[in-house]
Amino acid sequence: MESVVDKKMGVRKPRRRRWRLALLAVLIGLVLLVLGGGMLVRLGIIEPIPLTSWAALRTYIVDRTQPRLVALQRAIWPVPLTLAEQPTDPQSPTLADIWEGRAEFVVDIPATGLPMGESDTVVLRDGRLWSYVHASDRSAGVVDSCGDPVPFPGCAVIYQSDDGGMTFALRESTCLTTCNQCPCALNDEHIDQQQYPRVVFDGTLLHMVYEYRGMVMHRTSEDGLTWEAPTFVPATGFWARDFQSCPTGAAVGDHPHTTPVAECLMGGPPGIYIEGDELYMFVGMGQNPGAMGCYRGRIHEPIAQLQRCTANPLFVGATEYGSPAIDATANVHFDFRTISSAEVQRIGDRYYMLYEGVRGPGPGDPGDTQFGLGLARSTTDQIDGPWEKFAENPLLVDLPANIGIGHADLVVMDGVTYLYTSLDGVTRSRLVLQWQ
Repeated sequence: MESVVDKKMGVRKPRRRRWRLALLAVLIGLVLLVLGGGMLVRLGIIEPIPLTSWAALRTYIVDRTQPRLVALQRAIWPVPLTLAEQPTDPQSPTLADIWEGRAEFVVDIPATGLPMGESDTVVLRDGRLWSYVHASDRSAGVVDSCGDPVPFPGCAVIYQSDDGGMTFALRESTCLTTCNQCPCALNDEHIDQQQYPRVVFDGTLLHMVYEYRGMVMHRTSEDGLTWEAPTFVPATGFWARDFQSCPTGAAVGDHPHTTPVAECLMGGPPGIYIEGDELYMFVGMGQNPGAMGCYRGRIHEPIAQLQRCTANPLFVGATEYGSPAIDATANVHFDFRTISSAEVQRIGDRYYMLYEGVRGPGPGDPGDTQFGLGLARSTTDQIDGPWEKFAENPLLVDLPANIGIGHADLVVMDGVTYLYTSLDGVTRSRLVLQWQ
């Protein structure tokens, strides 16, 4: 046993007392740590640590350490993507100038090569553009990772532009998401419907949201090419009241030319916006009339912890279908059936949103018709607050317009705002925002 010499007495004393004191100090520290942690949990400052099982504890640890490890990795090896550029050039018009009647979108490139449907485009540091689109075997010869044809409407793929966003071509004809088994399990991988994808970059990870059978799904990626497994955004989709009650604004009402498929809706074509550490997901609420709602939470927190915005519904569409006319005289009713597909920008101390409004089918139509592109803005400096609609909605063209026109794909390059959409239902064009 180790010992020390007592110079005064000339005897050796064991070190055991020192070790006991050290052990006692450690135990006291652990007790204080547990008590302090319990107090922080009770005050709601931190979440409780799940100790019910090793799997729960492991998930808890991974969820909190992985984002920090990824952030460190990306600080050393950054991904080749830029943050979404905001319109800050005073020489170029913005959505705020449309609101004030000073600017409008005009056709810049009539045919871009983007397929009919909906896209969301991000800009790479090297000048290339990636446009995320859902496509199928029928629309673009797309196959899944097992090599099987993808049914309509399809999975997410990338169309790439090497000329500054003027023209695009399919990068690869294989779905971006990889199946865990062959053949692909549609319900798990959503290969048949990764519809209306929206993609944003938080400086570390890309976030993709898309619609799957009315529900909203979320995935993340480090490079924009390889995507993690999907996570269901809580309480999204269609449901009946005997399952759970409808939140305010989520009820499905009556339409004169179609039968409701459910009683409540929080979902449909989504939108996504990131500001600082705050993540917002936008969803359609209800039908007949439709409304816009949102969920919010922290970027690095589990998606299951997202909470409904307190101001839901942010705004509501037309309250009635209106007269039987299907032309410009019905424009005021363009967003009666559904509102969805939010594209959000912050300009000054307000937020501006482009969204899709659908009036719904006319007499004898087999499905939804009469689409439009709407503009709305926050009335305060908060997303989670009241919004107002633009008095001159819809933008671009009058009813009945065409499917896809309302899914705004906004890109800001060198301070200039561009919009990818279809004006004729045949080709996808690039529009540029210009002073009137």
